[in-house]
Amino acid sequence: MQAHPQSMLKAGFDKAQRLAQSGALREAAALLDGLILQAPQNADLYLSRARLAARLGDSAKRQSAIDNALRLRPTDPAILSEGIATYTALGAHDDVLGLLDRQIALDPKAIKPQADKALYLQRAGRFDASEALFRRLLKKHPNDAELYRMFAATHRFTKSDPLIGAMRRLAKHPKLPPAGRMHINFALAKAMEDTGQHGRVFHHLRPANAAQAALWPDDPAARAAEWSGTVAAQDGLTQLADAPGTKPGLIFVTGLPRSGTTLVEQIIASHSQVQAGGEMATALRCAYASFGAGAAMRPLATATRDELIRFTRQLEQLNRPSAAQDTPRLTDKSIMAFLIYGLLHATLPNARFIIVHRDPRDIAVSIYKNHFSTGTHRYATDLAAIAEVIKSFRRITAHWRDTLPDRLTEIRYEDLVSDPEAGSRALIDGAGLDWEDRCLDFHKSGGTVKTLSLHQVRQPIYQSSAAAWRRYEAELQPFFDAWGDTSWD
Repeated sequence: MQAHPQSMLKAGFDKAQRLAQSGALREAAALLDGLILQAPQNADLYLSRARLAARLGDSAKRQSAIDNALRLRPTDPAILSEGIATYTALGAHDDVLGLLDRQIALDPKAIKPQADKALYLQRAGRFDASEALFRRLLKKHPNDAELYRMFAATHRFTKSDPLIGAMRRLAKHPKLPPAGRMHINFALAKAMEDTGQHGRVFHHLRPANAAQAALWPDDPAARAAEWSGTVAAQDGLTQLADAPGTKPGLIFVTGLPRSGTTLVEQIIASHSQVQAGGEMATALRCAYASFGAGAAMRPLATATRDELIRFTRQLEQLNRPSAAQDTPRLTDKSIMAFLIYGLLHATLPNARFIIVHRDPRDIAVSIYKNHFSTGTHRYATDLAAIAEVIKSFRRITAHWRDTLPDRLTEIRYEDLVSDPEAGSRALIDGAGLDWEDRCLDFHKSGGTVKTLSLHQVRQPIYQSSAAAWRRYEAELQPFFDAWGDTSWD
């Protein structure tokens, strides 16, 4: 008896899923393409093909597949989400906003889809439209503390802004949960700084960070073991002869949060040969999956050539969704990549490494006054812990400076903002590129920015954030005590 066409289709689809899970991406793609020819009205096939094209870095195929899926099921939540991701990767702001509007129309009373649109408008540099939408949302939902914090990220408050009074009232609400106290106090701290009330900034930062620490406690011992174990595992590892590297070649931009890495990445990515990858976080994840995580990482000097090449190929595959454009270079500003510079040096001969330094006091203030994604940078809630993290970062980067003297380019944020052209030229040279004047106009690029610095990268380089720590010198005493007599340079 011949199998039913639907049964054959399901069997083929399941096989394609298994192939994709095993890493046989091209085989899975070819099978899905064949199934689409048999069932051209099946939206699930197009959705799976779009997701697979993203993993393969095939932006044209991803777009055509998701367009077909949207044509067949224009209000399917999963298809809308993939469509938003597809057009976000392409930097097609109007298409993304149109799809976000479809999401909103599915449930006009839901807050999240509208907040997502407001955030996307921020990231696309459309700050006026973002502000208007946030204000409408806050008028309808005056007790949603997270909305205030998201809005505050790019809004500059004035003393007459009625939202400040609304935030103060909400902060005193007796039933405000810990997460709400965190969000509203971060927003109020930003409002106090914007309006020049610097004496009240830490009045709000302390409860904001205390609430965040209670929600996501820090573990300094585990962090120290992870960092030291990862670095030690790379002792004795030498550069792999004839290593193929990745395509595109990677430019790692490393620095602590709030040190200027976003600015540096945007300058480099404004070059015609470079695409911005942002915080991809693929390198460390791939290293941990291949060789063990943190203190459990095995000595990499014992790794075989095949294992190291396999790591390179897996990293290349993980980066493909971020490398949709046909450019020879891709930036990666994932902070933790500095832990594995020895491994990356050994396996990626076409990679470049750029380390951004900044006055530790300015880093400390900026980290402490910013909310990070859930559960990340848990040390950020404690000034003494921030001091220890900065010192650890400096020790590890000094180790790589001694170990890999010819592979690193180091730049100070203060030097870059004081002389933008000289600093930008040094960055482009460190990235292995020829100079282009467009690199001085990075703020006009118009790409989507996913970072706490999204407002700053829409502007020319400015110096106002240098030495900002002096406004809060008294409040920084726990940081100074933990820093001790360590040099600031």
